[in-house]
This record gives sequence, C-alpha cells and structure tokens, in this order.
Amino acid sequence: MSSSQNVQADTDKHEVVIDLEGARLEGTLALPEGAQGLAIFAHGSGSSRHSPRNRFVAEVLQSHRIGTLLFDLLTSKEESIDQFTAELRFNIPFLAKRLLGATEWVIKSPETEHLKIGYFGASTGAAAALVAAADLPGVTSAVVSRGGRPDLAAGALESVRAATLLIVGGNDEPVITMNRQALERLQCREKKLVIIPGATHLFEERGTLEKVARLAAGWFIRHFQPVAILQARATSRN
Repeated sequence: MSSSQNVQADTDKHEVVIDLEGARLEGTLALPEGAQGLAIFAHGSGSSRHSPRNRFVAEVLQSHRIGTLLFDLLTSKEESIDQFTAELRFNIPFLAKRLLGATEWVIKSPETEHLKIGYFGASTGAAAALVAAADLPGVTSAVVSRGGRPDLAAGALESVRAATLLIVGGNDEPVITMNRQALERLQCREKKLVIIPGATHLFEERGTLEKVARLAAGWFIRHFQPVAILQARATSRN
C-alpha cells in the first residue's frame, strides 16, 4: 500500500449537515490523522459538493494530511430553482454569506475548532471565497482559486489578508486577464498567479487538474504551518 493510500485509510470522512438560518446545507467532512488545517471548498456555478473535479482535488489534499469540507452552497430546493433561473450562482454576497456561515460552524465544532482555515474556490466560488476571506482576516490563512472569477469580488480584493494563489488555465484567455488584474489589486503579504499551459477553464485536459491539486496542496501546507516554524525557517535562511 502506498503512503497516499495509508493516509486515506487514516482519514475520518463523514457526512455533515450545517444549519444556517433555516437552510440545511449538506457536506462531506474529511479529517486525515495529524491534519493542521482544513480547506473549505466553494464550488462554482451550477456545481455541488459532488463535483468530480473538486472531489479529486480534495482527495489529493487529504493525501497530504489536509482536512477538507465539501458542502453545498445551496439547498436542494434552491439548486432546483437555480437550474432554471441561474439567479443564485452569480449572487456572490449570498454565496459568501453561506461560506461565512460554514466557517463559523467549523470554528465552533469540537472536531475542527483547532484547525487553521483555508478556502479552495472554483469559478464563481472563488469570488465568494475571496469575499469571505476579506470578512475574516484573522481567521483565514490561505485561499486557492481554480479558474476563478475574482472580478466578481472586486470590492473585497484590497481587504483580503490571507495568502492567495490564483490558478488559471493557459487557454482560458478572458479569465487570465481577470486574474492578472485581481493580482494587482490584492494587498495580502503573499500572492501568486500560476498559469497552467494547455488547460482550459475546467482543467479537463490530461494532467492539468493534477497540477492544480499539487499546487493547492503545497500552498495550504505552507500556510497551515504554525507561525513559530515559519519564523524559525525565515531566521535560518537569514
């Protein structure tokens, strides 16, 4: 059995329900043994916690001992309505409020209250993640955006303090421009834009999603480390 399989075997994974002002949001919480941080996923427009792309990334993060929470930003009823109207998937303030509610649930839950928190957002979910991070500067350690629409979070970009990694496909031309402009506006101490050659918006090309997952894992691992360790490493380099 590989080390990755061993970590998966040591992962406590179970379904959860998050009650937010009468809305019951379903999710999947996975906590590898020894996890120091938790990545909360914010899916993109028209997607859910069952998104195969996000589930793949979540499994890679778990193999690196990073906890994950994939949850539905919309209730089943809201999702059914949104399939016809698309009125909620682009309502970033609404989605960010749901994400903030899930974060509060994580902070108060005995099994996750000790973990550092990060957001992994895809497409419009990335905008919601950035808005939520701006609202919780002392709580959110890191944000990773996959093919994100940071332009939809324009009013919050300057307030984001979490280390932010923007990942975009090399063939996703309009979104590349949006992310370059967002990078300039971000004021966080650490920010980075990575463009993956040959990838389109959904990263369906062979090997491209694996690159996203590896980049995300490295980013979260780095920013979930205790401050004392990071300071010691900085001192040793100097």
